[in-house]
Amino acid sequence: PMKTKRTTKKGSAAENPTGPLAELLAREYPATLTRDPDGGFVAEIFELPGCLTQGESIEEALENLAEARRLWIEVAYEAGDEIPRPSTEENYSGRLLLRLPHGLHRRLAETARREGVSLNQWILARLAESMGVGELKRIEGKLDAVLARIEGLASPS
Repeated sequence: PMKTKRTTKKGSAAENPTGPLAELLAREYPATLTRDPDGGFVAEIFELPGCLTQGESIEEALENLAEARRLWIEVAYEAGDEIPRPSTEENYSGRLLLRLPHGLHRRLAETARREGVSLNQWILARLAESMGVGELKRIEGKLDAVLARIEGLASPS
């Protein structure tokens, strides 16, 4: 998280953000979009607590969320509050240190050996299965289409 305080004249940074505020506003946060049972859609950015809105259509909910995100960041910046980094900026090395009981380690290694793969490959396959990788691959095309549509809405015309 970044803790910062505005140093420009009040009002000027909001109209034409520069420097640290402009960098904060340029961050791209993942959004969650859900259908409201009463109609319309709810859009939320989990990393920015309380940053949520709604709209009658997906487009309206996302447009409203872009405005809510901007206002959330500007208010937090003005107050000198911490502004979390988007979860998409976290670095993952692909390495994981895992401690487990000796008996479980032995059973996993024996199972992997019987299947003719390394313990690492066997565990990776089981984790991927439990995360629904097959299901994710099936809907990947649909998500790509939705993301392209969202990006089209976010870019200036």
